[in-house]
Amino acid sequence: MVIQRIRLKKLIEAALDEDIGAGDITTWALLTGNERGVAATIAKDQIVVAGIDIFREVFETYDEYLAFNATCYDGDIAGPGDVIAEISGSLRSILTAERVALNFFQRMCGIATITGLFVDKVKGTKARILDTRKTLPGHRDLDKYAVRIGGGFNHRLGLDGGVMIKDNHIIAAGSISKAVTLASNSIPPTIKIEVEVKNREEVMEALSSGVDIIMLDNMSISDMKEAVSLIDGKALVEASGNVTLENVREIAETGVDFISVGALTHSVKVADLSLNIVAE
Repeated sequence: MVIQRIRLKKLIEAALDEDIGAGDITTWALLTGNERGVAATIAKDQIVVAGIDIFREVFETYDEYLAFNATCYDGDIAGPGDVIAEISGSLRSILTAERVALNFFQRMCGIATITGLFVDKVKGTKARILDTRKTLPGHRDLDKYAVRIGGGFNHRLGLDGGVMIKDNHIIAAGSISKAVTLASNSIPPTIKIEVEVKNREEVMEALSSGVDIIMLDNMSISDMKEAVSLIDGKALVEASGNVTLENVREIAETGVDFISVGALTHSVKVADLSLNIVAE
């Protein structure tokens, strides 16, 4: 998993501190700390598993003596009633760390699951499903990892991942051609330049500027088809804006190379999982 370990550790510790605060007054009032048991994490719907190691790490960060046994791994499909993992040890620790662990895990599984649905919709076309930077602050590494587990691909990880000239950049620079010239004069030749366009005229201006990738922003299907024909392989083509499971296949069939879907991460439905004590 390509995630910065130090940053992840800090994120988990901050999440535990946020949730526990001065103490889990309910669990600590009911249990002495000597009670031992086993809790199982169970899927309630069909999901793509993603983030099993993060799930484990939350429990182990809170209590290094908890034992974690995964029965599913990242990329596996779990169905209703399937046991994904078992955690054994102090029931007090399991109950205290439960919510934070599930918050991370359910989000990651949800992202992987919806990504998988989009990927399935475009099978047989050349289009690849991409994520965006519309991620939960602090969770970008995890969100984008979950997209990869679901079969999607990552767009820029951050602002330093490439040149993306969008409408506000174009307004600030004066035009697409001016923006591209300024960018070209400031970056190494190995860095690709992508420009967002919204109509035929901007497509032609981006083409004449020699950009590497042209993003068709919120275009109709017919306009996308025309743009792909005009570009004719001279640049890679990305479609973006209001992409849904209902229209993604039609978008893919226009011939675009990439389809970026903000909904993979900005409004994901978390996976329905439960954690139940199954033995004492």
